Amino acid sequence: MNTFLVSDPSDMAQQNLNLFSLSLLSLATMTLATSLSPKCSVGGPVVATTPLVTFLERVQETALGTFGEEDFDPKLYVDLSLKFNLSKTQKAFDELPRSGENGTVSVEDLKVFIATYFDDAADDLVYYDPVDFVPEPEGFLPKVKNPEVRSWALEVHALWKNLSRKVSDGVLEHSELHTLLPLPEAVVVPGSRFREVYYWDSYWVIRGLMASKMYETAKAIVTNLIFLVDTYGYVLNGARAYYTNRSQPPLLSAMVYEIYNRTCDVELVRKALPALLKEHAFWNSEIHKVTIQDAQGFNHNLSRYYAIWNKPRPESSTIDKESASKFFGNSEKQQFYRDVASAAESGWDFSTRWMRNTSEFTTLSTTSILPVDLNVYILKMELDIAFLAKILGNKSTMESFMEVAEARKNAINSVFWDAEKGQWLDYRLTNGTICKESETWQACNQNQNAYASNFIPLWIDLFHSDTALVENVMRSFQSSGLVHAAGIATSLINSGQQWDFPNGWAPLQHMIVEGLLRSGLKEARSLAEDIAVRWIKTNYVGYKKTGAMHEKYDVRKCGAFGGGGEYIPQTGFGWSNGVVLTFLEEFGWPEDRSIGC
Repeated sequence: MNTFLVSDPSDMAQQNLNLFSLSLLSLATMTLATSLSPKCSVGGPVVATTPLVTFLERVQETALGTFGEEDFDPKLYVDLSLKFNLSKTQKAFDELPRSGENGTVSVEDLKVFIATYFDDAADDLVYYDPVDFVPEPEGFLPKVKNPEVRSWALEVHALWKNLSRKVSDGVLEHSELHTLLPLPEAVVVPGSRFREVYYWDSYWVIRGLMASKMYETAKAIVTNLIFLVDTYGYVLNGARAYYTNRSQPPLLSAMVYEIYNRTCDVELVRKALPALLKEHAFWNSEIHKVTIQDAQGFNHNLSRYYAIWNKPRPESSTIDKESASKFFGNSEKQQFYRDVASAAESGWDFSTRWMRNTSEFTTLSTTSILPVDLNVYILKMELDIAFLAKILGNKSTMESFMEVAEARKNAINSVFWDAEKGQWLDYRLTNGTICKESETWQACNQNQNAYASNFIPLWIDLFHSDTALVENVMRSFQSSGLVHAAGIATSLINSGQQWDFPNGWAPLQHMIVEGLLRSGLKEARSLAEDIAVRWIKTNYVGYKKTGAMHEKYDVRKCGAFGGGGEYIPQTGFGWSNGVVLTFLEEFGWPEDRSIGC
């Protein structure tokens, strides 16, 4: 008897999802076991991609040759889903008439081929009406007294409905035709070209959902991320087959912590803790962990970004190949591709933070840098795991993670802290290879440039509870040049990259503001509120001018949205919505305070 025979289509979809998950889990476990352990494997480890992704990269490259560079978004083509099986689609693609040396396909032929063989890139996900959404939740933003601001906040709150999706039945039943991964629960997407769930975006989405009293939607997001850990051993950058080679800033524990603090949901903690332990092991695996010996001879373990990939990113393959054309050797290209993917793993894609020469993109060396913020996120993970283990009565896990957290705090202070500047500075490894067991700390390897990330440690209680330290860091922050009319700049270098000047990003505003606020210092709270007010105003004015919330903003001018980078500015937008609602919940808005610029 075949135990998999079912009559209900929804049961069939669930069984397909379970089988797909099991096969991915065995593949991921095998991959992790074989590729993350050897520290000196030639060229470093790589996670295999799927035949579908490889084929869609070919379609992407052909489309660029046919349609040209203007308004070309390479991601669109790897998001397409097949109407027929891969072999039939490939055969039709290979039979397309081509002309010239480059084998160019005509515009008409390629348009007909795409319309015939592919479904739209947005069809993988369908709109979903969240069960816990109400137009005006009870107890919503009680400190917001200004009716104009309150009305706008309710419009931002309503955007959660616009951004809520669930995976289509087609993905669940025929996952092999899609690059979208079959997540078990509904999702909240960032917006625009970002059609799938993203890892670190989800933290600020959840913070906003907390303000909107949408606890079930927030728990569903966490359930999906736990599913990814259970399947792959880590949370992916995003829920696509082409993102399996990297993660993103690890904030899953912070999401669980925030939801527990609002809901006291012990079952969520019980479900999450094994995944958090697995994720912690991933970020402390051989490829991520680097040992630095300080001037006193003490060893400190810290982590770095390290994508498990050495080829062009499929979602930006044509762009990466063009950038890499400056290199002649294959090994140089592979290292460049790994550093590009690792910069994408950092969330800061792209920034002069990762470049040896701030005016030359091809000098990216992400894997040779120990980042301040990544180690702060892992420290928070360690503190969160200790907290959550205590809730479950797991004393040994709690104690061991408190010890691990204390060690990382000491490492952050020993390797990153610059007492003269009053900032924590990224540390560049002298030889970037993964074979070196450890290296000796040298002051000249700290990156002296001002970045918003230099102040992210303030977000953590272990740092913002030190009054003298906060006063020192606050003075440094105020004189850093990063604070502008409409918020905190990402850096002081106008490189044309989006994680540089003049862009300001919601996550960076939030972490610095929340760190200052939680220090308890009156002056710090005043500074935090001043920055929050500037940020709320620029979001409001931008919304009134354009009818949308934006991914990033230009901090030089109130109401101006940001630019730069490898794609056009996006709207929606998950984390911007979340941070505005979080700030309004914390600081409110007096009736007599102006909301205009």
